[in-house]
Amino acid sequence: MAEGGRRLRALAAAALGCCLLLPFPAVEAGNLALLEAAKPVQVKTRPFDRFQIGRNLHTFGPLTFLGGLELISADRNVGGLSGLLSLNSGNQILAITDNGLWFAADIKQSPDGTPLDVANARYTPMLNRSRKTLRAAWQHDTEAIAIDGDSLLVTAERANDIFRFPWPLTTGKERMIEELAVSAEIKALRGSKGLEALAMAPAGSRLQGTALAIAERGPSGSDSIPGFLLKDGHQEMLSVARSDRYDVTDATFLPSGDLLLLERRFNLRDLVGMRIRLIHDADILPGARLEGQVLLEADYGYQIDNMEGIAIHEGPDGATILTLLSDNNRSLLQRTLLLRFKMDGL
Repeated sequence: MAEGGRRLRALAAAALGCCLLLPFPAVEAGNLALLEAAKPVQVKTRPFDRFQIGRNLHTFGPLTFLGGLELISADRNVGGLSGLLSLNSGNQILAITDNGLWFAADIKQSPDGTPLDVANARYTPMLNRSRKTLRAAWQHDTEAIAIDGDSLLVTAERANDIFRFPWPLTTGKERMIEELAVSAEIKALRGSKGLEALAMAPAGSRLQGTALAIAERGPSGSDSIPGFLLKDGHQEMLSVARSDRYDVTDATFLPSGDLLLLERRFNLRDLVGMRIRLIHDADILPGARLEGQVLLEADYGYQIDNMEGIAIHEGPDGATILTLLSDNNRSLLQRTLLLRFKMDGL
């Protein structure tokens, strides 16, 4: 986000001075055909094996840090990464950028899911129903992505729209299928603090077939954050309790139906922060105020940046693997980070 990017760049400079949505699919033999007509781009990586800077710790509550990569490219379109899918047992990612691009890459990983490198990175513009790019049609500022059966749902924050695209994106040139009808309450969200997170409840769960869309922030910093349960053209509202100056950036459902909520903050008091909350399936009800349990919290003493994307896949031992991605706002003072954690039993 432009406003957030300016503030975060200033905080990053100050810090430098002081220091799916579906049940897990079966393992696939070979990579998915994905964005085959997209523009290839060179991306270098800088691996790191410590999450907390200066400390050789790997366990953080129920999460075990597997490793991380800093993604580095001279092409500024490899930036602004936001919504994220982890595909093909973690061997591929599909992300969207806040200026209306699809971005995909293959992830080279060790047998336990530790990310080692990226390859075959490419990107291409999203196209609306008239084959115009979302940027040209002023439909960009795309922030979140979720798989809904044989289609993809994508949110656009400033317009507070939800778009449907075909899935899989074999070429990347596939046109938008439709713009979903959204309520007046969604359209009334603050433009730069509008629809930021999107998750699709998994098959077999209580909320099966329901999409959960959540704003970045409420009307003011002290208000709860609006959320919306969307199914079959109907909408019911709930909210997320805002605390400790955190804003919502993304969400994903676990196969159990529980929700992982990714949050970030940046301000002169706290500098940069990231938090992951677990919200139980039974608590996700119309009219509810969701609070949940903090699984992980990190500040500028950890390898984080403007964390905006979260996705899951099943590891080789059946464990849940979390992948997190940061939005560098296409700034030289920020980084694009890919982090991997293994989730142990809660």
